[in-house]
Amino acid sequence: MKPITLTIIGMGPRGLSVLERVAHFVHILGWRDAIRVELVDPGECGQGTHYDTQPPHLLTNTLANQVTIFPPDSVAGGANAPSFIDWARQAGYRHFDGAFYPTGSSHGEEIGEQHYLPRYLLGRYFSAAFDLVVKTLPRNVSVHHHRRAARDVTAATEGGFSVHVDGGATFHTDYLILTTGHGKRKYDGTDADHAEFVRAYASSNDKLDFFPGAYPVEQLGRISPDATVAIQGIGLTAHDVISHLTVGRGGRFVRRAGKSHYERSGREPAILLFSRSGLPFSARAVNQKGAAGRYIPHFFTVSAIAALRERALALRGNTQIDFVNEVMPLVMADMAYARHVALSGSAPPPEQFVFDDAARAAIQAILDPIGARTFSDLADFRRFFRQFLLDDLAEVEKGNVKSPLKAATDVLRDVREQFRRAAEYRGFTPDSDKVFSGQFVNTLNRIVFGPPRHRNLELLTLLDQGVIEIAGGPGAAVFPQRDRAQFAIETAFGTQTERRYADVLVISRIDVFSPERDQSELVANLVSRGLIRSYRNGPYHPGGIDISPSNNVIGQEGNVNPRLWAIGYPVEGPHYYTQELPRPGRKSRLTLDAEICVQGIFQLLGAGDVAGETAPAATHASTAPVVG
Repeated sequence: MKPITLTIIGMGPRGLSVLERVAHFVHILGWRDAIRVELVDPGECGQGTHYDTQPPHLLTNTLANQVTIFPPDSVAGGANAPSFIDWARQAGYRHFDGAFYPTGSSHGEEIGEQHYLPRYLLGRYFSAAFDLVVKTLPRNVSVHHHRRAARDVTAATEGGFSVHVDGGATFHTDYLILTTGHGKRKYDGTDADHAEFVRAYASSNDKLDFFPGAYPVEQLGRISPDATVAIQGIGLTAHDVISHLTVGRGGRFVRRAGKSHYERSGREPAILLFSRSGLPFSARAVNQKGAAGRYIPHFFTVSAIAALRERALALRGNTQIDFVNEVMPLVMADMAYARHVALSGSAPPPEQFVFDDAARAAIQAILDPIGARTFSDLADFRRFFRQFLLDDLAEVEKGNVKSPLKAATDVLRDVREQFRRAAEYRGFTPDSDKVFSGQFVNTLNRIVFGPPRHRNLELLTLLDQGVIEIAGGPGAAVFPQRDRAQFAIETAFGTQTERRYADVLVISRIDVFSPERDQSELVANLVSRGLIRSYRNGPYHPGGIDISPSNNVIGQEGNVNPRLWAIGYPVEGPHYYTQELPRPGRKSRLTLDAEICVQGIFQLLGAGDVAGETAPAATHASTAPVVG
């Protein structure tokens, strides 16, 4: 009998989670028929962007004890399925003054609960997990890895698809799951202008260069130490760029008289930093909740969301709710409650908590610390920026329970599931979705999902020693200065304008995936063949591929493809916060999404009622309008 063929395109953590669920269901169903799993990825299975050859100074932004690929019911992992920290300890990795080496137990210190490990180690963990999953597969399930990029997918007349990979090979698959992860955007008009400027004026300035994206950071090696580099963006990607241009070039941070100090290697370029908001990402607080602890909301609850939908249906004729006027007040109330508990040391009954104007103003100041404030000049803004870092680092040390500020912001991390229930599958009205996806998510990322605290301490050190300068304030803009053959960073302060100049411009942001803007040949072909379409909420496109609540891809004509699924970052739009890594002790969204896909396959194969959890966010989806 011909084996059933399942293909997974993209073998990062999402692809690995699909394979783990295949192993799970094959076991619990006692599946005997032959299954051939085709894996398409040019890299090592499991690693994705966490490839294990990247520089060791690039760190994960999640504590090692808060990451696992194995859900509690994992057949592959078993009762003792290793989390990231478990694996690192078992592999003999130890901590040596900010670095990690596999020396066993004789040297260094044990990896602790508050450690952020290098990204390359996370890649090795995922590869080890892949090996473990494959070893648990029965003989009737075979795995074949194509170390090529997928170039095209065509619908087969006999059902299923033909998958075309780099180099010309083609094979048939009955079922296909897209887990392609982060992409790269096409040049927009500004990118094209910057690139053309570099081409036209490189003969006048041999240091002139432009990087529309920061990754892989190894590309930054071509930047001359004599250059001045402007980094646009002050988030997590900027920290990677800064690290690569400093520690990655031989510099190092040391402690002197109890203070952080940076020792230059002499190969660092001059670094300028700016962004449109002007604000750095807040650092992650000392974790006081353990690996699985979380704030339980009192106002922004699942039942409150359901009540809002019922009210919207009665008032407006559909179940879409207003993020700005209906949801955000509930979110702010929970933030204020957590802040109050941290300030007072006691938790009043929620019904007795008064979310008054003072509490609202305190939360608004956390969300928008600049507000209506103005700055007299760049020096004035630089003083504000430095003090902001100092104040934030002081709150970091108090922890995510005891610090009023960090307790409030950590609420936004802990109510991700509520945000999913509210936002996903056109859950918000189109206009308010623009505010949520286009503005609030950026604010949330800045105040919640920032770097480890030592990264902001390093940034402060580099600022104080003049290795980095803040080049612009809020609203800063960059443009080619042709008479200087440099990029100019310009900020208006009242009636005056200040400029700084750079030879190199690095755009340090991660773009939301959009099939309309992605440069992948595979995505372009999927669009041109009508196999995928952009997700839209009315006329608004927040990003992502359109999918059904069962994660099946919706084609150009609005047809749900029963044999094609997509999960992870390509569906950031219909789904919310797909980049989350799974935590120990619970079945994460990553696992649930993979499970839905694998359940669908076995149901199509006649396995009957395949028991398992499903993602809860799509309960209202059928009542929301779908616009082609």
